[in-house]
Amino acid sequence: MKRIPLRGLRWALLALLLLAWPLMADVFRPAYLELRETGNNSYDVLWKVPALGESLRAPSRIVFPPDTEEAGAAQTYAVPGAVIERRRIHRAGGLVGQTIRIEGVSGSITDVLARVERLDGSSQVERLMPDAPAFVVEAPAGALAVAKTYLVLGVEHILGGFDHLLFVLALLLIVRGGLRIVATVTAFTVAHSITLVAATLGWVHVPGPPLEATIALSIAFVAAEVVHGLRGNPGLTARAPWLVAFGFGLLHGLGFAGALAEVGLPQNAIPVALLMFNVGVEIGQLMFVTAVLLLLRFARLRRWALPRSAEVAMPYAIGSVAMFWVVERAGAFLG
Repeated sequence: MKRIPLRGLRWALLALLLLAWPLMADVFRPAYLELRETGNNSYDVLWKVPALGESLRAPSRIVFPPDTEEAGAAQTYAVPGAVIERRRIHRAGGLVGQTIRIEGVSGSITDVLARVERLDGSSQVERLMPDAPAFVVEAPAGALAVAKTYLVLGVEHILGGFDHLLFVLALLLIVRGGLRIVATVTAFTVAHSITLVAATLGWVHVPGPPLEATIALSIAFVAAEVVHGLRGNPGLTARAPWLVAFGFGLLHGLGFAGALAEVGLPQNAIPVALLMFNVGVEIGQLMFVTAVLLLLRFARLRRWALPRSAEVAMPYAIGSVAMFWVVERAGAFLG
């Protein structure tokens, strides 16, 4: 069987894990802008920017239409990992149809989640990218527009949620056979759908930092199970992968709910927004699983093989990245 050099498929994946994931683990830490309509063409503004400390924050600011007036002085204070600014603004005629721009975001990797809360309970949610840091405040949207917005947010979140994808990748390194893969992915989907709904609707509450550290531990656990299997001692994940996927999927669903809480739900279309966000997560997850399976299928068709050391390196790389996250996230609430 033909061996391939370092440029081969799995060495490339290994390099990606070692170099990219630790650096990109917190990419989905967007700034957050909330405009809450209070009546008489006035709005309460909440501006939350990721920060490394009280004096270090992203160099960005909100630019409102030129005829917007400040109603009182802005209040700024620091919380763990962010700087928050609150103010009230007024504009004759309101903000509908006007452009809101974020200056300074184009020179960083920080995205901005913008949310407009209207008096009628409806809302508008936008994700601003560094190359397009502006949006137009829209009139109240229908259910179709809400569905589209939250579907896209769900896909973007899972594809940017590298810890969740790494967990799925570790599972795929253990599970063999089409039916077992389907059962495992389905169990993970059902589990995180349950806790996503429960946490979003307020039935369950788990503090964010300990939860994120535990999610990282779940990745390390499955990585260790891969190593045990390669040594001829298959663990629980190899024997009943759907059970492990379901159990840890409950944790990952709480993580998805935390991300959704950053965006919030439109009060006039909560069921639609929640359903479509979850559907978006599933679409993104299936895209990732399909891509991995196609790559492995391509490797088999090309009769590529790697030394056993490379097979072992993959789970060790996953476990190392996961433990890096454990220490980093535990430090956020223990330090």
